[in-house]
Parts: sequence; C-alpha cells; structure tokens
Amino acid sequence: MVFFVSDMHFGQGSHAEDRAIEDALIACLQAHAHKVTQLFLVGDVFDGFIEYRQLVPKGFVRFMALLAAWTDRGVSVTYLVGNHDPWHQDYFATELGVHVMHEPLLGSAGGAYCCVMHGDGLGRARRGHRILRRLLRNRTMVQLYRSLLPADVGVSLAHRVSRRLHQRRHNPRTADDMRRYAQNVLQQTAAEVLVMGHSHRAELCPWPRGIYMNLGSWRDEGTFGVLDAGIVQLKRWRGNKAALIAEHEV
Repeated sequence: MVFFVSDMHFGQGSHAEDRAIEDALIACLQAHAHKVTQLFLVGDVFDGFIEYRQLVPKGFVRFMALLAAWTDRGVSVTYLVGNHDPWHQDYFATELGVHVMHEPLLGSAGGAYCCVMHGDGLGRARRGHRILRRLLRNRTMVQLYRSLLPADVGVSLAHRVSRRLHQRRHNPRTADDMRRYAQNVLQQTAAEVLVMGHSHRAELCPWPRGIYMNLGSWRDEGTFGVLDAGIVQLKRWRGNKAALIAEHEV
C-alpha cells in the first residue's frame, strides 16, 4: 500500500493545536503501518520550515521518530517539499532516511504509474505568489537569508509571514487551475494517477486519461490518500478509524 498525505502545516498554530494534529497523524499512520510499503509526504508538512547547516527547527520529534522507525524497517519515505517548507538540506536524508525531493516525481507505485507533486505555482497563480515562489527556491537568496539573519530571527520571520499568508482564505480558483493542470499532465504524459496537495480541497477525479487525486489538508480535514493494487482511495481520519470518501480503479 502507498500512503499519501499533505498540508499538515506543523508549526502554524499553538503548541496544543499542533500536538493534537501530530498525534492524530501518528495514530493514522500506525493504524496502516502493517500495510504501508511507501509513504509520500506531499508538501507543506511544516509551516515556515528553515534548516540551517547546524540547526533544524525544534518540535514534532514524535512524527520524525515514526519516519525514522519506518525507514529503518524498509518503508520508502519520500518528502516532496511545498511552498511553506522548501528550505531543507540534508537532515531528513541523513538522520531519518527520508528522500527529499524539490521537483515532481514520476514513477511506478501501488500498481500504477504516478506523478506526485505539491502543486503550488500552477495555472493563474497571482504574480506576487509566482515571484515569491521563485525567490524561495533561489539558491543565492536562500543562502543570504540563512547567512545574514540569526536562526531565531530567520525562523520567527518565516513563521510570521506564513501565518499572515494563511489569514487569507484559500482561493477556489486555485483548485480549478490545479484540476485543469492535472488534465493536461494526464493527457501529455504516461502517468495514470496524478497526486497533489496545496489547494486544501480534497477530491478524486476519474477521467478517461487517468485519475487526479488532491489530498486536501490533513490539518484542516484529516484527509489522505492510499493506492493499493491499482485502487485509488481518498479517505478521512475520524478519531480512531478511516472513513472512505471516494475510490476508483486505475
């Protein structure tokens, strides 16, 4: 079984809020642990995450410990960075055994040929958002930010900016743009399943040329996706069990 989850935005809320979201995700993952062979973290796992050469932001060690335990027992864990957590270096790879990806991933998983990406910066994204995205991924700008600001100041500033951006409601046009983009990808590539996050709107769209699954937001709705033996399922975690939202065969 392949497990997909995105948009936890750890660090966005109070300590109590984040702890509850972390605990729920750990419970969900542990409930599926006997079946999962691959885990995809599809971006915005953290909110305003910045890794320095000798330092990483504190917190969420229980979730990280689970990742390390899973990779130790042979589960493949892949982390595709989003627009709120692109500043990873080598900590997740060297300490946790997690593959960190900065570009979309295309390959076989769960009995299907899949394309997996976070999904920010697509379609008619606002000009300011596109400029900010390029700056956040510019190596020179990232190095200057890390070098010129003390770690406490840099991380605190990133959190403030991220929270300010999240005060705006998610634009419904974003989901429409991502859906159109997904149709183009499925028509123009060999992908049978396209998985994205970012829009915070969970949906499963079966089309003649393939299936588009948006994972929605774990933080907002507890939604996630699984792919097993060519069956794609969108689910929601409710307390101590998963409820099926939709499913389709590849």
